[in-house]
Amino acid sequence: MVLVTGATGFIGNHVARFLAARGECLRLFVRPSSDRTVVAGLDAEVVVGDLRDAASVARAISACVTVYHVAAEYRLWCRDPRQMYETNVEGTRNVLEAALQAGVERVVHTSSIGTIAPNQDGSPVTEDSPTSLEMMTGHYKRSKYLAEREAELYAGRGLNVVIVNPTAPIGEGDFQPTPTGQIIKDFLEGRMPAYVNTGLNLVDVRDVARGHWQAAQRGRPGERYILGSENLALRQILALAGAAGERQAPRLRLPYFAAWVAGACSTGWAHVAGTPPRVPLDGVRMSRRAMFADCSKARNDLGFDPAPIQPALARAVDWFQRTSS
Repeated sequence: MVLVTGATGFIGNHVARFLAARGECLRLFVRPSSDRTVVAGLDAEVVVGDLRDAASVARAISACVTVYHVAAEYRLWCRDPRQMYETNVEGTRNVLEAALQAGVERVVHTSSIGTIAPNQDGSPVTEDSPTSLEMMTGHYKRSKYLAEREAELYAGRGLNVVIVNPTAPIGEGDFQPTPTGQIIKDFLEGRMPAYVNTGLNLVDVRDVARGHWQAAQRGRPGERYILGSENLALRQILALAGAAGERQAPRLRLPYFAAWVAGACSTGWAHVAGTPPRVPLDGVRMSRRAMFADCSKARNDLGFDPAPIQPALARAVDWFQRTSS
């Protein structure tokens, strides 16, 4: 039995579908509030529970050989940050403890490229790049950094856990959407008249799903692997999205200070209104330096071989256009 947490999320859904296509005996752990229509049609047992409830986590992990812990609070703004730490840190601890007690043979913990601080000069980061909690921007990155330390702690206790660090996944089925998907969606809906001077490493979400499986098969316990593909400036990403969606990419570059002011005002109002900001200040802060990555370790150790990003970006554009109409 294989368990996937977070199967109603973007990456988790693709992981679950990849495993189902391989014929795995699948169990999905979902929250009571999750939209289960996104897993409809999957040949899988669905267990309802909450990562913060250790007993429900233990029930879900019972009799499982492999656990893919993909679930997380992935938001750049949260009115009550404690929720993010409860899910991302305490929830991860509950999964790892239950897996240790149940004798699970392998755990793949989904972390984030955000747990690795960007290099000052914008050069690609690796799994060995210097990083610390103090270098993390915002509660999302801090909570994921602490969750990753939990995984390393349990590896030291003998749990066979491997960590994967996806970069910025792109493709169809970005329901929420993710911050990267939101950029594409905003651009397609004409809400991005300018861009900031930053860059991301994009990766096809299908390759991320396959990379999870490769980590389960070949990853070394306690090690982490960056799952990414192409380093692109934001203006290049928007140009590719524009070509796929037959739209003109913005030509105006917004100075960082202007973006910071917009983020500060938008986030300040969000705290008053209780609704997510259009421009999260943490997102603006993250954009100050390009988040490029070197994925050589995953290529060499796991056999990770991501496809060019343009087809995935075209699928994302098509999906957003179809689901937004």
